[in-house]
Amino acid sequence: MTAIGELDAEQLAAFICQRLCDNGVTVTLTGGACVGIWSDWQYVSHDLDFIEEGFVSRKLLRDVLLPLGFVEQGRHFVHPASAWMVEFPTGPLMVGDERVEGVTERRTAFGMLRLLTPTDCVKDRLAAFFHWNDRQSLAQALLVATTQKVDLAAIRRWSAAEGQEQKFRDFAGELKRRKKA
Repeated sequence: MTAIGELDAEQLAAFICQRLCDNGVTVTLTGGACVGIWSDWQYVSHDLDFIEEGFVSRKLLRDVLLPLGFVEQGRHFVHPASAWMVEFPTGPLMVGDERVEGVTERRTAFGMLRLLTPTDCVKDRLAAFFHWNDRQSLAQALLVATTQKVDLAAIRRWSAAEGQEQKFRDFAGELKRRKKA
């Protein structure tokens, strides 16, 4: 078996996702690590954010992760040989005010990884831009949207439902400029 310290972020995320699944826990990778995967690592996050499907006790998470060498530090799990922290933000799996209905699964040598689709990853990042004016999240959304095929019409509809038509136009305009360059 490969040592945890030798795994890159996607491999580690798949390893954790699979171990949790083997123990009856369904999680989906979100956040910056998702941006990293969909942007071909033009953005690198140092945490793996998993949203649980349904209620999962902290004890069950500990029971799965501690035997793998992880240590609980506050709200994170860390491994002494790994650069990535693991976190389980409170669910449900949402982008802004919209429930995420479908995810992507990627089979790896280390297990099955469930993660946001590129379109929902863009929505996730835009939510931070829309509601907190987080320009770094806008940059991350643009990285994913220029690297992956996304459903711009779905993002436009979602943005309107969030009451953020102008910020969507800012995003779409910058995306168009980047795609021309």
